[in-house]
Amino acid sequence: MEKKEFKVTAIRNGTVIDHVPSKQLFKVIEILGLAHYANQLTFGMNLESKKLGTKAIIKIADCFFEDDDINRIALIAPQAKLNIIRDYKVIEKRRVSIPETIIGIAKCVNPQCVTNHQPIPTRFATHMNEHGILLTCRYCEKITDSRALKIIR
Repeated sequence: MEKKEFKVTAIRNGTVIDHVPSKQLFKVIEILGLAHYANQLTFGMNLESKKLGTKAIIKIADCFFEDDDINRIALIAPQAKLNIIRDYKVIEKRRVSIPETIIGIAKCVNPQCVTNHQPIPTRFATHMNEHGILLTCRYCEKITDSRALKIIR
């Protein structure tokens, strides 16, 4: 029988973000502001994954995300899964999904866009192609790809 080894400790209550591509780990930590989080934060990188080859995982004690943060995760790691933990048990498993519209969480790359000069929240339609996510600005129609994506915190 193969010995099973746990590489990351359990949390009593909180959220586990699983199936994050290893190269996106620190970007997810950054966009969620987790570097300044006061409670327990555990992450693993370059863990074995049948689907991704390698993956990262983040465990955040006593933290439950709102929709805007889940949408931020989806923009960076669209294959990520959230596990909600209560009393050491997974009570909910949730795949992140990219919404059809993103409001106020990404910056338009067009320096002339009205959202970069007026206090107007950005608004994008989302699309996928073979290279990743594309955001089309509602105001200037400029397309932002995942390489140029700037997340607003």
